[in-house]
Amino acid sequence: MQRRKFLGLTLGALALSAIPAQLAAEDFRKSKPKVWSAHTVDDAIKAMYGSNNLVMEGVKLKAPDVASNGGAIPVSFSTTKDVKTIAVFQDANPEAAVLVVDVNPYSVNNYSVKIKMAKSGTITIVAEGKDGKLYTAKKTLDVALGGCEG
Repeated sequence: MQRRKFLGLTLGALALSAIPAQLAAEDFRKSKPKVWSAHTVDDAIKAMYGSNNLVMEGVKLKAPDVASNGGAIPVSFSTTKDVKTIAVFQDANPEAAVLVVDVNPYSVNNYSVKIKMAKSGTITIVAEGKDGKLYTAKKTLDVALGGCEG
């Protein structure tokens, strides 16, 4: 029985060591802290990517025209571009950044999240292409009275 346990642990360790280092995600809160304290979408994008030159193509964004509950707005976004990161920003809350996804070669870049917005505003998705371009999509929506507490 001890032999089986040893073999199981050994095979498990070998399997873990075979996982590519590319699967490790970057902690953008530590590496780019100014992104998370930026009050405007433009400032947050500039802090994240060093540029605000956005290309309005390559990203699909789906969100409601009117959100009845600002505390849980469903947002879906995707891209078929070869990208390094995908980020979500909004201009309705004091801090503009919502999330940044560190994309790896095995990612399926089709996401659905729920975000909070205190009032009506615009959601911006930015996908950082491996070609250096910043692909984007934007959607303006109305939040019903009550905002995040809806």
